[in-house]
Amino acid sequence: MSIFEYNGSALAAMVGKNCFAIASDRRLGVNLQTVATDFQRIFKIHDKLYIGLSGLATDAQTMYQRLVFRHKLYQLREERDMKPQTFASLVSALLYEKRFGPYFCQPVIAGLGDDDVPFICTMDCLGAKELAKDFVVSGTASESLYGACESMYKPNMESEELFETISQALLSSVDRDCLSGWGGHVLLVTPTEVQERTLKGRMD
Repeated sequence: MSIFEYNGSALAAMVGKNCFAIASDRRLGVNLQTVATDFQRIFKIHDKLYIGLSGLATDAQTMYQRLVFRHKLYQLREERDMKPQTFASLVSALLYEKRFGPYFCQPVIAGLGDDDVPFICTMDCLGAKELAKDFVVSGTASESLYGACESMYKPNMESEELFETISQALLSSVDRDCLSGWGGHVLLVTPTEVQERTLKGRMD
């Protein structure tokens, strides 16, 4: 079994009309044994920027602390929040720096940039960026997430429709992956507010 599958995970980010949603499952496991059912994989960098970290849970938490530290230094020096594109480059550089003993994480970055244009991207554990204009996925459930998102996604969705779409895609995908599941956690970010919702899923 791959080290990326050790804890199991499912992550997706999707863009709408001047908004984005990022969703993850809530299971923390050790191979097929479930350890926790309320594990957090999506982290806030600032009000309009979030990162989801799939892969090895311990590396995800270490990496998040490193990124918060780097972002706070940036805020002190620049006196402003980091743009999503800049933050994606920072994450990429941090991962590539550790390429000979990498963090076993595959990040999903989602944020609102200039003029509230949504930005999403994902990368592998060495920091190779993959940009998208519709959705990005990562984790052990990524194959079924690709299929579900591909069939459900529509461009320029309003925030409520976007929430419904990403929630259905996540819940139907984790049912096809035994290493992720136990409900979902969805963040819906618009220029004026952030809505955080918890989804109930199958508990088996």
